[in-house]
Amino acid sequence: MSTVTPATDWKNAPAPKDPQGWIARAAEVAAVLATDAAARDKAGATPYAEVQLLKDAGLVTLLGPAEHGGAGQDWPTAYRVVREVAKADGSIGQLLGYHYLWNWAARLVGTREQWEHVEAEAARNQWFFGGAVNPRDSDVVVTEDGDDLVFTGAKTFSTGSKVSDVTVLEGVLEGTDQHIFAIVPSSTPGLTFHDDWDNIGQRLTESGGVTLDGVRTPWASAAGYVDKAFQPRVYNTLNVPTIQLVFVNFYLGIAGGALETAATYTREKSRSWLHGGFDKAVDEPYVIDVYGDLTAKLWAVEALADAVAEEGQKLHDDPDAVTEQSRGEFEVRVAAVKARATDVALEVSNRVFEVTGARATASSEGLDRFWRNVRTHTLHDPVAYKRREVGRHVLTGELPEPTWYS
Repeated sequence: MSTVTPATDWKNAPAPKDPQGWIARAAEVAAVLATDAAARDKAGATPYAEVQLLKDAGLVTLLGPAEHGGAGQDWPTAYRVVREVAKADGSIGQLLGYHYLWNWAARLVGTREQWEHVEAEAARNQWFFGGAVNPRDSDVVVTEDGDDLVFTGAKTFSTGSKVSDVTVLEGVLEGTDQHIFAIVPSSTPGLTFHDDWDNIGQRLTESGGVTLDGVRTPWASAAGYVDKAFQPRVYNTLNVPTIQLVFVNFYLGIAGGALETAATYTREKSRSWLHGGFDKAVDEPYVIDVYGDLTAKLWAVEALADAVAEEGQKLHDDPDAVTEQSRGEFEVRVAAVKARATDVALEVSNRVFEVTGARATASSEGLDRFWRNVRTHTLHDPVAYKRREVGRHVLTGELPEPTWYS
């Protein structure tokens, strides 16, 4: 982690009071992370200090209730905060975004008593959340042992694992089709995180595998269960669109960071082409055109992402009013922006090399990390299926069936 000291002593400074203040705070955090982002990406060390930076800045408790020390902000603000952090470091942007998701999981599926307790404790203790929930793997098996539940199995990916204070577990109750979510301390016996995340991008997300060997938790911690019976709501199905909007925003943040980093390089280091007739690279017509083209595309997707986030907040504001129709229409909108954000982020992070030049490929510049980060995570689920959701809705009015990916 960088030894650079933030310009502001966040612990003793007044907390921001509004969304713009929190977005500005996130930009301050990004400025700290940016000072050695390329070096930390190479080192690939467990980001304990980076997570502490997020805690010190107050970003970890952004969605937490104000009466318990949180900032009491909404999802549109959280998405923008993730985007700002990801401009400097895509891995830390992803960690923060996933943390918000898992922190919200209790509200997504839990009873009011459960989520009020979890959110209060999380805000008071600055819990950082991880999750052992990967739908592509075999289900973790949950068995009953008196008043306890016992989780046994393994997951290939567990983002946030080693840097988390608490972990969200998910499994299927043995002999049934009932899925159970529960939150346990990450130090719980039987919960083992593996150092096997060695991918080309998002290197600091601690997304390695996890083994659950008889992890115990009380039945009372099973989110949404009352007397061992689940209490379903349509709101429970908002997990995918909410998750996908987190993806959208750290993709856009990474793209924005690539564009800003490249523009600085072009202004300060790029040489004009010897046959172009211009003294400076910034005066080259093709360079100007590429930056204009990429910026316009990025701004357009950011505007769509912000609009869709506001649409989603209306659903979060009144969970009991969410219907299959409103949920489905929201998922289609999210699918559309996910598709565009994927394409634009890949294009931006790739084409910046056209306007920085051959010397910009030096490993010391670290410009490649933006493309590697976007390319790695955009493979999470095929974007063609997102376009399909949009196309089917336009042509036939079909709404996506709620699944782990739609």
